[in-house]
Amino acid sequence: MSSPRQLAFIALRDVRKGAYTDVAIDRTLQKGNLDDRDRRLLTELVYGSTRRQRTLDAIIDHLGKKKSHQQPKDLRTILHLGLYQLRYQQKIPPAAAVNTTVQLARDNGFAALTGVVNGLLRQYIRLKEASAEPLKLPENPVEQLGILHSFPDWIIQVWLEQLGFAQTEQLCQWMNKTPTIDLRINPLITSLESVEEALQSVGVECQHLPNLPQGLRLINSPGAIQNLPGFREGWWTVQDSSAQLVGYLLAPQPGEVIIDACAAPGGKTTHIAELMEDRGKIWACDRTSSRLRKLQQNAQRLRLKSIEICPGDSRSFDQFNCIGDRVLLDVPCSGLGTLHRHADARWRQTPAKVEELALLQQELINHAATFVKLGGVMVYATCTLHPRENEGIVNNFLASHPHWQIEPPVLESPLAAYASSHGWLQVLPHQQDMDGFFMVRLRKINH
Repeated sequence: MSSPRQLAFIALRDVRKGAYTDVAIDRTLQKGNLDDRDRRLLTELVYGSTRRQRTLDAIIDHLGKKKSHQQPKDLRTILHLGLYQLRYQQKIPPAAAVNTTVQLARDNGFAALTGVVNGLLRQYIRLKEASAEPLKLPENPVEQLGILHSFPDWIIQVWLEQLGFAQTEQLCQWMNKTPTIDLRINPLITSLESVEEALQSVGVECQHLPNLPQGLRLINSPGAIQNLPGFREGWWTVQDSSAQLVGYLLAPQPGEVIIDACAAPGGKTTHIAELMEDRGKIWACDRTSSRLRKLQQNAQRLRLKSIEICPGDSRSFDQFNCIGDRVLLDVPCSGLGTLHRHADARWRQTPAKVEELALLQQELINHAATFVKLGGVMVYATCTLHPRENEGIVNNFLASHPHWQIEPPVLESPLAAYASSHGWLQVLPHQQDMDGFFMVRLRKINH
């Protein structure tokens, strides 16, 4: 049977060739017959080594005789695994991390370089024991934060301009934590207390989430989520707490017509149905048919009947002209608010991609506005922390649509805790301990 570290190496090699981290992990786990503990170790090593790639490369460059780009790529991947354990995994004894990494090098064609691997890792341990940072950091704050916390410079620059140095560092630290799992219970079938009791009966502890009457956060590792009590019965679905806020900002009412213009995979769509007591009509639009199938499966599991699937690009739809009481536009975005969940996303996104997304977002909001009745509401939402995709899109929209205005949440609303002075809502992960999100409610008015 392959060891979890050998399988982690195989998965990381796939990631380096372009595979998404979660896909590479799933594919690799199917090859090895690992117990739960080893599966967790493999997952942590792959996600962690991908997330911390820039920091680990900088350590190799500082300690090694050859720069990381001059080494065989597979050897660098093996060094990443060893250094990740030494730097970030306190429960793994240093000797075990060194010995298993040396063995990994030997097993994968680098027998002649095991001395190099052993020497570099032991040099790191000596520096750490002497309380010396085995990493050379530049004075430039962008590069300093980028190397120390393993982010590309351009993302650090975007955050520094919004938040300043101290808060950017806090945000980076939060984004490198292992993500939590939040549930949204289905009040049409069960109650928060019943789900909590059912989860506790199988040893899963959870806590209530502030301002979210349907939210539960799992405290300990639950194993396979679909095996937990209530999943098949439709008692709950997985949805991060900040994404749950979007449904409350939209505030759908029973009997209304709602258009969800970018609906798949359907977390917010099904929440809208629950908030409407499953009475009314929700048109769930998306151009990706495979993701729409996931939405249908979720709706069936949650026993929701008010959702109508509408495949296609909502920018080309004219059948919804002025029929929507409320429209949700949860646009495709760079996802800079959810980088802790997608270990490789920080390395995949680029400023050029952000510009492409911003053009798409502007087209989507301009067209989705035509779906809304006079007096109706549109909520624009993203899970990014980039002003070009957030307030930039909203300000451009308002400048060219004078018959629309921002409608801030009322002061006594729990949503007011996230509102800015401009009226839109921004969730900052390091402050609210949930995914980063931007959302704004816009109302179509007489002018």
